[in-house]
Amino acid sequence: MRLTSKIILGLVLGGIIGLVLNITSQTLFESLNTWLFVPLGQIFLNFINMLVVPIVFFSLTLGTAGLGDPKKLGRIGGKTISFFLVSTAMALIIGISLAFIVQPGAGGDYNTNVEYEPAEAPPIADTLLNIIPTNPIQAMAEGDMLQIIVFSIFVGLGLAVLGDKTSGILKLVDQGNEIMMYLVGLIMKFAPYGTFGLIATAVGTQGLSAIRNMGMYMIVVVLALFIHAIFTYGTAVKVLGKMNPLHFFKTFVPAMTVAFSTSSSSATLPVSMKIAQNNLKVPERISSFVQPLGATINMDGTGIMQGVATVFIAQAYGLDLAVTDIVTVVLTAVLASIGTAGVPGVGLILLAMVLNSVGLPPEGIGLIIGIDRLLDMTRTAVNITGDAACSVVVAQSEKNKS
Repeated sequence: MRLTSKIILGLVLGGIIGLVLNITSQTLFESLNTWLFVPLGQIFLNFINMLVVPIVFFSLTLGTAGLGDPKKLGRIGGKTISFFLVSTAMALIIGISLAFIVQPGAGGDYNTNVEYEPAEAPPIADTLLNIIPTNPIQAMAEGDMLQIIVFSIFVGLGLAVLGDKTSGILKLVDQGNEIMMYLVGLIMKFAPYGTFGLIATAVGTQGLSAIRNMGMYMIVVVLALFIHAIFTYGTAVKVLGKMNPLHFFKTFVPAMTVAFSTSSSSATLPVSMKIAQNNLKVPERISSFVQPLGATINMDGTGIMQGVATVFIAQAYGLDLAVTDIVTVVLTAVLASIGTAGVPGVGLILLAMVLNSVGLPPEGIGLIIGIDRLLDMTRTAVNITGDAACSVVVAQSEKNKS
């Protein structure tokens, strides 16, 4: 069997076994979860996380050095940021529109007395000012991705400007990147087992009750994610990237599966970059710049969740949203998606900010938090697919430029 088939098989078996155990025997599930599912998933996650920081540093430094001209770096950076902002806005519009059409929160019997205290997000201005590391080694130790990205870009610029003077360092970085890519291939052999463990834990913990209670909300979010992935990314890949969307999605399935099981764009980064470079034929210098940046600031899937959740919570509380409120939701979520990048639990923190911006009670998050883990898996798969789509589009736009 091909690796892709093995990963999908692990995904399906994990879901089935987790669901069956949740329904039939919680005691057996807890034992298996403690001694089998969690260890399998955690080993895989630890292996992947082990590579994230070095692969971001090596690949982004190499990619920036490969671009050479600072003007080219600015041009590619501008295209990348523009793509992410536009696609996030599109994601929010799709999610909000679908929520108004289906009305998942209307007519339901929801416990609006539930309390939830969201963690406070740092001010956007502070986050943007703090992206320049005072200690790059500390930033790497703490996994502060924005600071690592900035440091890597500066090192890459230095290597590009100094040229032959630093050829030895550039060769060392190139060799380090090769080692990381080899290790990704090695670790991916364990992916089917890690995926099995992660999915079994997630489904076995949540079960049918959470899904049944919030069924319409889940359907709207998943449908919006599907529409955004197929139409927004598919159109961008076809029209701007000059690539067959079917080939794109079929090739990228292994990375999407890993993202689904890990719920982490950063943890999936080594896999998604390897597939983009080796299978989608995105030049290493483009992939090495676009995808690490996207894993940190691109949150289309989270944007869809925020849009649907905002409308759902308003409907559950019997409140109306004006047109100006909708515009405020879109603008707040798009801008905050970059400003709060890297904050733990970022999806729910962003949602609390969005709800506050239109006067909705943040406590409403308590209605959806029970099934957020399952939806987080799906939206992460969409997020990393958007990063890959952007790399394909940017690569095509740079094809005939020196």
